[in-house]
Amino acid sequence: MIGRRVIPFLAELSFIILSLLTPSIQGFFVRPSAHCLHSTWGSLSRREAANVSEPAATRAPPRTGIAQKVLDMALASPLWKYLLVPQARAKIVATAEANQIPWTSAKEWISGEMQTEITADPPLSTTTIPAYYQQSFHAYDKGNLSWEAALEVEIASCAVGARNFPQFGSNGEEAFRGAFDSALIEAGAVVSKAGRILDMGCGTGMSTRRLAINFPQAKAIQGVDLSPYFVAVGKRLLELAPNSFHEGGPWVSNIERDARIEYLVGDASNALQLKELQEESFDAINLQFVLHELPPEVAILVVDEAFRLLKPSGQLWICEMDFEAPAYAAQRANPLLFSLIRSTEPYLDIYAESISDLFSYVRSKFQHVKVVPATGRHFALVATRRGTGYDGEALFEDQRFDEDGNYRVEDTHLQLWESKGNQKHN
Repeated sequence: MIGRRVIPFLAELSFIILSLLTPSIQGFFVRPSAHCLHSTWGSLSRREAANVSEPAATRAPPRTGIAQKVLDMALASPLWKYLLVPQARAKIVATAEANQIPWTSAKEWISGEMQTEITADPPLSTTTIPAYYQQSFHAYDKGNLSWEAALEVEIASCAVGARNFPQFGSNGEEAFRGAFDSALIEAGAVVSKAGRILDMGCGTGMSTRRLAINFPQAKAIQGVDLSPYFVAVGKRLLELAPNSFHEGGPWVSNIERDARIEYLVGDASNALQLKELQEESFDAINLQFVLHELPPEVAILVVDEAFRLLKPSGQLWICEMDFEAPAYAAQRANPLLFSLIRSTEPYLDIYAESISDLFSYVRSKFQHVKVVPATGRHFALVATRRGTGYDGEALFEDQRFDEDGNYRVEDTHLQLWESKGNQKHN
C-alpha cells in the first residue's frame, strides 16, 4: 500500500495527456451530484463489509459526458499503456534528475543488490491477496505486486518530496516527512518506554524506519504490507543499510540497521491472522498514505483491526491526503485532470468525498481524536483508544483551519507544469 507516494507521478502523467487534449473539451465532462458519491463509512458493519465480494462496485461513479467516454476509451487502449505512460515516466525521471535525485543510478544499484531475488517472484505467503489489490495501480500493470514498483517506490517518494517542498530541492522528501513528524507530535502522538508500534501498509519500510528513529524508546516496530515484493525490498535495504547520495552513497536516504524492526507480509484488514500479532498488544498503530488506496469497506476493516490491536489508551495515527484543503479541492474541481488521476487510483474519488465520514467513524470508536494540518495538502490525525472503564463522550478536535476558515499550513507544492522550484537549501 503505497499511497504515500505517487500522486505527483499521476499528475505529471495526466499533464502529458492534457497537453494532447483541447482545454475546451472540459465542458463536456459532467460530474455526478454529491448524493451519488455517498460514503460507506459508518454505514457498513464489519460483517457486511467482509461479505462484499466485488470491491470495484463501490467505486465512485465515473463522470459522464462525451469527453469522458472518449477519455475512457483512450485509457483502455494500447495508447495509454505503450505511449503515454512511458512518456510520463520519462518526464518523472527527468524531473527527479533535475532536482539532483539520482533515479537511474539508485534503481540500478538496488536492482544489482537484489539481482538473484528479482529473477523470480517472492515466496508466496499464507495471506490471501484480495481482488482489489491485484489490479493495475499507479500505472504499474500489476500494481504493488511487482518488482518494478517495489524497486522504484523510495526513489519516486524522494522525487515527490522535491515537488511537495521544492525550495528544499533534493532534500524535499526529508522536509515532507518531517512535516508529518511535527504534525503527529502536535496532535498528541506519544509512545511509552518499551512500547510497541505497528506500521500498517508499510511498503518497503520508509515510514517504519522513520518511526524507529523518532521513537527510540520503543521496544519493537513491526511493519505489515500485502506486497511480498515491497517487504522483500524493505528487508534487503535494512540489511544493506546504505548511505544517501547526499553523503556519497548509492541510495536516496540513509538507512541504519535496527534490530527492533520486523517486516511481515500480511493483510492489514485481517492482521490478527498473523501469529506475530496479538490483540491489544500495541501502543501505537501507524497508517500513512494507506486509506485513500482502499475500497471504503476495506478501510473500515483496517480501522477496526487497528482498534482491536491497540492496548487500552493506545493511539491510532493517520497521515493522509486532505481533499478539504484548498489546494487538493481545486485539483479535484478540474474534471478532466482528476478523471485522469483517478484512472490509476480507483478509490481516490470516493475517499476524497468521504473525509468527514472518515473522521466521524474514527470518532465513534476512539475516546479522543485530534486532526491537524501537516502540509498544505495533508493532515495528521491521532486517535486515542478508550481506557479501561471509560464510557464518556468522545472528544473531537479539528484544528486544520484557522478562525477565518483558512487552512493553517501554506501549500508549497509545485504547480502541475513546473518541474523545479527555487531552492533555498541543498
